[in-house]
Amino acid sequence: MSSKVATVALTALAPISWGSTYFVTTEFLPADRPLFTGLMRALPAGLLLLALTRKLPSGAWWWKSLVLGALNIGAFFPLLFLAAYRLPGGVAAVVGSVGPLFVVGLAALFLGDKPTLKSLLTAIGAAFGVSLVVLKAGAAFDMVGVAAGLLSALSMSAGTVFTKRWGRPEGVGALALTGWQLTAGGLVILPIAFLIEGAPPALTGTNLAGYAYLAFGNTAISYFLWFRGIERLSASSVTLLGPLSPITAAVIGWAALGQALGPIQIAGMLIAFGATLAGQLSPRTPAAPKGPRGTKGVAEAKGATDAKGARDPRGAKSVTGGERPNGSKGTEQRARAVRAAEGAR
Repeated sequence: MSSKVATVALTALAPISWGSTYFVTTEFLPADRPLFTGLMRALPAGLLLLALTRKLPSGAWWWKSLVLGALNIGAFFPLLFLAAYRLPGGVAAVVGSVGPLFVVGLAALFLGDKPTLKSLLTAIGAAFGVSLVVLKAGAAFDMVGVAAGLLSALSMSAGTVFTKRWGRPEGVGALALTGWQLTAGGLVILPIAFLIEGAPPALTGTNLAGYAYLAFGNTAISYFLWFRGIERLSASSVTLLGPLSPITAAVIGWAALGQALGPIQIAGMLIAFGATLAGQLSPRTPAAPKGPRGTKGVAEAKGATDAKGARDPRGAKSVTGGERPNGSKGTEQRARAVRAAEGAR
């Protein structure tokens, strides 16, 4: 249990870190360069991890890394930024919060995880809580932005499920797999960014500091923890940590930017956080069936026999079940056991 709690806590650091992206983007980075920002988040981090691990894909993992990198990074980042630019921040966050519902369906299709009432209710509860935190009255809905937001959530959800389905090749650590995906995703974004946004802008020291944080803390470390969590937890449990991102963004907005948090927003945080916690609870395993009334179960009886050890016909413990004989006394006991066995034949 303590191992799972530690894994959940470390994995949760990823969406908590991602919750700081909006603040860093608005306060440290040049405006109106979402694709360049996505490129700077992914490619430098991926190349750094490749240099550290010195491990390249082989065989089928070349195309698997490309698919995972495109789903988790290359398609996700541009679609996410398109939604953010076409929609108010609250609407974009609510649209993106349907990711856990996508994961429930995709996990049933590709992982054989049967949807449960609990998984559906926690996913709906998380989305509802996020909507209370970030959705403002009179928010405008742009259909292109909504479609981009839904596709970004679907892309990340599919990436999560296929990361779980394919695992990682033997002898390759999670750090190397993260590097493959970030590099592949950055290479997918690279031509799109230059075609749509043109040459990179002139960068100040503040811009460079912001990009350094996004690339290494917000992306390299965070995605390593995220993919590590996908490997060790269920896909739905990992995805239900996602609402921690808009919750963190709201808290940072209140603490650093002076944005108000009223009773409705606080209630939404509690609902979303409660759904996140509920998504990490494992179902109870049924108790082992007991044997016939008045007797012990077969497994219990077998365990007792193994613990006590089988006795030979003359009452001495066998070597496999009891004390190990040693010295001359052990030799005499072995001889008696052999004679008893021959007599039994």
